[in-house]
Parts: sequence; C-alpha cells; structure tokens
Amino acid sequence: MNGRHALIRPGDVASATQKAGETLQSFEPDATDWALLHELQDDARLSFNELARRVHLSAPAVAERVRRMESLGVITGYTAAIDADRAGQPVTAFIQLHCDSGKCLLRTVDREDLPEVTEIHKLTGKYCTLLRVRAASMAHFEGVVERLGEHGPLETNLVMSTQFEDHRIGPPPPARPVTAARGWNAKHRKPATEAG
Repeated sequence: MNGRHALIRPGDVASATQKAGETLQSFEPDATDWALLHELQDDARLSFNELARRVHLSAPAVAERVRRMESLGVITGYTAAIDADRAGQPVTAFIQLHCDSGKCLLRTVDREDLPEVTEIHKLTGKYCTLLRVRAASMAHFEGVVERLGEHGPLETNLVMSTQFEDHRIGPPPPARPVTAARGWNAKHRKPATEAG
C-alpha cells in the first residue's frame, strides 16, 4: 500500500483488528488515537509513515489503530473540503420543516431527488426536521423551497455569512456546570405549614 491509507468503509476491515467484545460504546480513544484523528482531520491524505512520524509510533502500529477506528465506525470516511461559493453554490440556508402526515421527507424522497440538501437533522419541537441546503442562486433556492413545501409547512433562514465552521471532532471537553433553579429545588422549598 506504499504507506498510504485507503478509504475503508466501516465493517470492511477484518475483525482481527477489533478487540473481543469491543463496541462503539465501549471504545474510548486514548491520547494517541486523538492525535491520529487530529492529524487525519487536518489532512486525510497523510501516509501511515507520515502519521507515524507525527505521533511517534511505528507505521504498522498507526495502520492498526487507524483500521481499528475505521472498523468501529469512529472514522467513517475521508473527504475533500470544498469551498461552496467557489464551486458555484453561494446560497446557504437552514430550513425547518414540519412534515404532514404521510409526507415524511425521510420516507418519501431519495437523496438523488434533492441534491441541494447537505444535512438532515430530526428535531423535537414544532418542526420535525432541520435541513441545510445549498443553491446556485436565489431563483434556484426558491425552487428548492417550493419543492420542500410539498411536504408541509416550513420556515427558511438564509445564511448571510458563516463566521465560524469547524467539523473536526476532538476529545470531549469537561462538563459545564449547570445552575440549579433555587426556587424549584426541593431542599429550598418552605414546609407546607409555612406556605402562605
């Protein structure tokens, strides 16, 4: 393989690289795994030899770790970062959609039918779905909105500019403290005899 890793889809790697009984839930990347993930997210074209040099391991050890993360679905693929504006799709929008009964977007439409949709998220609340779409022009975007409107009421939010975007995943940050609502905390409630 000449020191270069190839795209391996999850499950394609022999189970020999997976520890017995290990699942995605039980796998916790160590510092070296995170270093490899950091390097691959910055440049997925790095060879195993170069990765090994950067994380101070042998190339075979790096290859084993990378293949293990691929087989567990931690690494799901390798892609190129594209500038949508320069690629002719300068219009970006987020669309909240509430699908009517029997018209669920996820059940009635194939990906090929709506190539403008780049993300779909199922939601709680008033809208069932959040979509991110890209279009070549406002007229193009209007056509996408009309097409999506066949599924139910929606609300569009055009992106004026993107101030920050980073799809890299790193180690989980420490949990942030949550302030308790003093008036609702049981130990701060007045006994029933004191209540007015």
